[in-house]
Amino acid sequence: MSGRRLFPASPTARVLGWLFGAVVLVSAWGAQAAQSYTFAVVPQFEQRKLFRIWKPVVDELEKRSGVELKLVATLSVPEFEGALHNGTFDFVYANPYHILRESAHQGYIPLVRDAEPLRGILVTRKNSPLRALSDLEGKTLAMPSPNAIGASLLIRADLERLHHVKMAPLYVKTHSSVYLHVANGLADAGGGVEKTLAEQDQVIRDQLHILYTTREIPSHPVAAHPRVPKEVREKVRQALLDLAATPAGQALLAEVPMKRAVIANIGDYTPMRQWGLESYWVEPK
Repeated sequence: MSGRRLFPASPTARVLGWLFGAVVLVSAWGAQAAQSYTFAVVPQFEQRKLFRIWKPVVDELEKRSGVELKLVATLSVPEFEGALHNGTFDFVYANPYHILRESAHQGYIPLVRDAEPLRGILVTRKNSPLRALSDLEGKTLAMPSPNAIGASLLIRADLERLHHVKMAPLYVKTHSSVYLHVANGLADAGGGVEKTLAEQDQVIRDQLHILYTTREIPSHPVAAHPRVPKEVREKVRQALLDLAATPAGQALLAEVPMKRAVIANIGDYTPMRQWGLESYWVEPK
């Protein structure tokens, strides 16, 4: 045994030790209380419109769940896809094939989706001479991005595999831009989805004709990264369902659009594995 003499701590030392411990506990509690989560939305609209539609929704989810949420947006779908692939976002509103592809990598967990299915559409100008799918061979097809599910993947798969029509792609970043390109004669046809066409100004819709509609798939889900604690995920899921049960919430979600929110799970989307969409997927850079 050492010959050093051990002295009991002085009252001052004990008080300082207690204060230090209290500071550590308060700091730890503060760090936990300040935990916030990102909520990203695939850029189906231009950024100002996206924030106008989604900021009130996210604010309501934050208020109802008690979970601090920060709405974030990317400038383009490829940028969104790259961040999704890297697991950057905590919560996302993404297209079904994004979630399906990332199920084995990041494992995003679907929480809520619209009960109304998603269908891709191919639009032309109302006064266009292109009246049959065969007329589109070699023509320009505007699409938001290579991997947009209804507006690109489903359209291209149907055109090439079912109707043997191949078009020249033109990627224009958003659904709104697709419709503008077609309306202004900058593209022969455009790929979109019924829901985003319905969101356009009447003056744009009046200039467009739906030439073709794809098969239907379950709608975009709100999903969470598995690193988000289950308790937090469930709070946000329930907040969204509760919001959708109120007239004010229904009005907000109609802008998304999400007309009737229902619980989602990954099994809703697995049938798409058999549709050959992988052939048209472009890996995000």
